[in-house]
Amino acid sequence: MESSAIKSGALVSLQDLHQSSPFFKQGASLRVTGKLQEYSVETAIAIVVDGNAKLKINTQHLRDLSFRVGSIYQFIGELLIQPDDEAILQARVGRNVDGIDLNLYHQSLQLLRQFQADHLSTT
Repeated sequence: MESSAIKSGALVSLQDLHQSSPFFKQGASLRVTGKLQEYSVETAIAIVVDGNAKLKINTQHLRDLSFRVGSIYQFIGELLIQPDDEAILQARVGRNVDGIDLNLYHQSLQLLRQFQADHLSTT
């Protein structure tokens, strides 16, 4: 019997989400964090940035979330890769995380990756 459970979103920084990344897969369940650069009410498309990396987020399924350009948001959803290799995250969860220290967040993400690599290599 095939499981239809919703997968958890793998923590990934926008800088790590590129074509050669193991996370850059059709349907990959991801959790991303970035500053809202742009939002279109008509298309429900948000663009979040982190450093020089950016990602389009389809927010059509999100309710009760107000968008403010310049605020920091975290989204969980599935990655949809277009024929031109442009990625769009189909968000199922979104939240405002203003106040998060992005430098500390990136450091903790690196430590988590290191721990997972060490743990997986010893088993």
